[in-house]
Amino acid sequence: MNIAIIFAGGSGVRMGAGVPKQFLEINGKPILIHTLQLFQEHEEIDKIYLAMSRDYIRYTEQLALDYRIDKIAAIVPGGATAQDSIYNALERAEQENSGDDIVLIHDGVRPFVEYGVISDNIESVRQHGSAVTSTLCYETIIISHDGDQVDDLPLRRESYAAQAPQSFYLKDILEAHRAIRTKNPGYENMVDACTIYRALGRQPHIVLGNRGNIKVTTPEDVYMFRALLQYRENEQAFGFGLTDRLAAKMNRYRK
Repeated sequence: MNIAIIFAGGSGVRMGAGVPKQFLEINGKPILIHTLQLFQEHEEIDKIYLAMSRDYIRYTEQLALDYRIDKIAAIVPGGATAQDSIYNALERAEQENSGDDIVLIHDGVRPFVEYGVISDNIESVRQHGSAVTSTLCYETIIISHDGDQVDDLPLRRESYAAQAPQSFYLKDILEAHRAIRTKNPGYENMVDACTIYRALGRQPHIVLGNRGNIKVTTPEDVYMFRALLQYRENEQAFGFGLTDRLAAKMNRYRK
């Protein structure tokens, strides 16, 4: 079984909005729904577990009904940190599923991951035990310890930007979380699942992602997401570069 773990606990502080950023409407739909629909429509995803602030659970349940997101198995309350929230969702998934099931951990405000990238994550876990969606960096990366001096310049050809999903066997990522929680319960410097997994000396496997897989965090990101949606609509309207997600969806009805 393949399970999506979606974290949607952001407050929208950096967005400057009056509502959490995951509920901002773009093209008539909340950003969170754009994201959930990617996994709802993917034929290899069986269940979705969603972690979010307790204050918005009932509202999200109604959104799921309105938009027919019926793969949601549970919406669990978030924790003190993003990783706490993800751990809550992983624990709930553990209660209802096998440790050998695959989990894809994804941001609720990363609404443009391509269909094929989700499939590649699943296959990477089957082949290598893990998957960290990443893109090559086209700009020079600078390492600075104090924000003033340049301390290092990694080679561009060796530099990647980690994105999501980040995927593992359920038992493996839970083991990693529990090991970290015993010595670092606040998840200090544990920014994502890849960091947690590597902290145990394990080597995650890279899966190349799509460059449009942005995390909608700032107002500028909203404009970028709108442009990406317009690009996708133009692809579909004019018949060039038909997206793999739509093509796969259509092919299911041709069988």
